[in-house]
Amino acid sequence: MRKGPQDLPASPTLLVATAAGYFLIYCLVSAVLPPVSGWFGQLVVDVLFTFAWYALLLALLRRPERFLQTATAVFGYQIVLSPLQIASVWLIRQLAENDAWRFPVFLVGLAVIVWMLAVTSRVLKAALEWPMPACVALAILEVLAGQALLLVLLSDKSD
Repeated sequence: MRKGPQDLPASPTLLVATAAGYFLIYCLVSAVLPPVSGWFGQLVVDVLFTFAWYALLLALLRRPERFLQTATAVFGYQIVLSPLQIASVWLIRQLAENDAWRFPVFLVGLAVIVWMLAVTSRVLKAALEWPMPACVALAILEVLAGQALLLVLLSDKSD
């Protein structure tokens, strides 16, 4: 949280490396602690959605030159925080029936989500030069849009 995406090099190679790093770390941690069934499909959609979201957002706001650094920053922090997110989802699922641990584990999961929203908001603030409340709202919108896309694309059609 000390530096922003503007401090990263505008490098397509670095963007691909961070996206691949996020993908690989997510796969490794999910193989050990599967957070949900169908996680691999969700991961593929998540990576593609992240690329599309930031490309469209920055193009619409007339800042396409900031895409490389912004997307690199997003995938970079996800490399660090996704293992915590996966572990917290796994723990929540494992301890859902345990009255003593349900609430503390939920709080840990909530803290990870809040931390991820804070980092995303910080990246957006640097990229867009908007006030922090607007960036927080945009970060929440990104999460909601991503979850809606996952529901549409990966929901069971047999119902």
